[in-house]
Amino acid sequence: MPRILGVDIPQGKKTFIALTYLYGVGRTLSYKILASAKVDPDKRAKDLTESELSAITMILQRDYKIEGDLRRDIHQNIKRLMDIRTYRGLRHLKGLPVRGQRTHTNSRTRKGKRKTIGGLTKKPAAK
Repeated sequence: MPRILGVDIPQGKKTFIALTYLYGVGRTLSYKILASAKVDPDKRAKDLTESELSAITMILQRDYKIEGDLRRDIHQNIKRLMDIRTYRGLRHLKGLPVRGQRTHTNSRTRKGKRKTIGGLTKKPAAK
């Protein structure tokens, strides 16, 4: 199984898809990397030679921020927003949607499982 920057990429997939298993690499960036490394995007990952793997790794390390570095930067940016108490930072702290979505309905991914409030009954009317 080929390894790029400590991540196993799937053998049977085409190289441009296999590179998307790296955090921070999508299809567009994958095509750009393979073009600059002069590797055929339709070649299977298991058929890559050592020189092609090293060329891809060199390009990734030199030009792009991916995997751990990217995760750390994103986490630091979010932490900075929370520390300076911006609106977005407070939404992160409360676990609510950050980008203006409605919360009356939906947003279950951020808010979590619905918490049902106990069945309140009306008091009987006084006679």
